[in-house]
Amino acid sequence: MANKKLENIVFGGGCFWCSEAGFLVVPGVESVIPGYAGGWVDNPTYEQVSTGETGHAEVIKIEYDPEKVSLEKLLEIFVVVHNPTSLNRQGNDIGTQYRSIILWENLEQQELSKQFLAKIKKNYDTDIVTELKKLDKFYPAEQYHHRYFEKHQGEGYSNEVIAPKVEKVKRHLQS
Repeated sequence: MANKKLENIVFGGGCFWCSEAGFLVVPGVESVIPGYAGGWVDNPTYEQVSTGETGHAEVIKIEYDPEKVSLEKLLEIFVVVHNPTSLNRQGNDIGTQYRSIILWENLEQQELSKQFLAKIKKNYDTDIVTELKKLDKFYPAEQYHHRYFEKHQGEGYSNEVIAPKVEKVKRHLQS
């Protein structure tokens, strides 16, 4: 059996707990790791990133099998789990650490992301503010952030914020 060729893409769209949970239900997604990227501080902590002074965004690193799920489908899910027109804010989360950002690893991802954002802009009344940037470094978040939704079923934030986003992703996948 040949090793499958997996690819990575990094998305930031508000709280990484929500994004992680949404992408974990997507067939072809092998893993989702919450973390930090896009800033200038090495090895940042959650507390540092939360101040908005590191330049980093809360992001997720998605490892996926392109034979099972396309980058375009992942980009569709990206705009299902967050609002790409909301500058430095998603819901009650406010600050540059919650900005909309796509961090690409290769020129093909950059071009496909650029084309996708141009294609969907007609679906919105305001400008898309998603930042498109080459991934420099990705720093995994502290372990207690990993698979947050699975570990905190039944809690308020999980029920009120994360679960509806996961359901929205599931409906999108069925459409």
